[in-house]
Amino acid sequence: MVSIKDIAKKAGVSISTVSYALNGSSKVTDETSSRILAIAEELNYVPNAAARTLKKRESRIIGVFLTDFRGDVYGDLLDGVKDVLNQQGYDLIVCSGVQSHRMLPERMIDGAIILDSGFDSEEILRYADRGHRIVVLDRELIHPNINRVLLDNRSGAAAAMNHLLAQGHRKLYVVTGPEDSYDSNQRLAVVRQIATEHPDVELIEIVSNFEKKGGAAAAQQIIGEYKEPVAVFCLNDEMAVGICNVLGETELEVGEHVHIIGFDNIELTKYLQPRLATVDYSRAKWGAAAAEHLLRILAGDPIEHELMQVKLIEGGSVGKR
Repeated sequence: MVSIKDIAKKAGVSISTVSYALNGSSKVTDETSSRILAIAEELNYVPNAAARTLKKRESRIIGVFLTDFRGDVYGDLLDGVKDVLNQQGYDLIVCSGVQSHRMLPERMIDGAIILDSGFDSEEILRYADRGHRIVVLDRELIHPNINRVLLDNRSGAAAAMNHLLAQGHRKLYVVTGPEDSYDSNQRLAVVRQIATEHPDVELIEIVSNFEKKGGAAAAQQIIGEYKEPVAVFCLNDEMAVGICNVLGETELEVGEHVHIIGFDNIELTKYLQPRLATVDYSRAKWGAAAAEHLLRILAGDPIEHELMQVKLIEGGSVGKR
């Protein structure tokens, strides 16, 4: 790889002069600068981003660490992050997998937004101890260099459960996300608590994966056990869609025999017939808030942790028992 030493040698100038020319400094005459740039182009010189980052102590890049990239939730969230970062002159890089974690200690990014159950909390705390600025969207960590921007999962789950109970449903299925999902576990805890408070409620838990195919598998269990109308709380909409797809091939009607409510209010739910009842929040605002928090703590400005508000969206997928 061509270095600035190679350019300096061919141009017959010092390394510092080459550095000034490549960075557009006025300390170098136009004639010398033009000659150095021409030589750099001739040698196919590519700046070493890592070295430049170490020197300037910033990359102007923010890393967003996600468990997965699929589905409406991640797309809308990233749009919100990107809009805020771009307005402030930052770029965005999306990361997934353990190997990508090194971007923080190697300072290839200025800070991180994390929504990744595979990113161990102890590892995050170690990076925070070293001075890295981090915003978490999927766990409750306490550290001066970490801010939390979380969904109000508890009130959302409570609204969904109370809606099913208000419609007279007492036999309830809950279809969960992955067992290591913070959002799923928060919602499930509320479901269990409310079920315990109502002795006449029969609660059946189906462990799933936040995917349509997981919902389809849950549907097979529900159909196999069906004897009377039941209600199903899917802890995300993707699984609810999977259940609806399977039920559409049977004689069981959504909103009549199987009453379904989801969580996320993804775009597709608006076009299901009947419309899926769900819990809504702005994913773009969630992403934007995460970016704003990270930029604030990077600037050294204090900012309180934030809980993103949610609301119930009623739909024909839930009728009266």
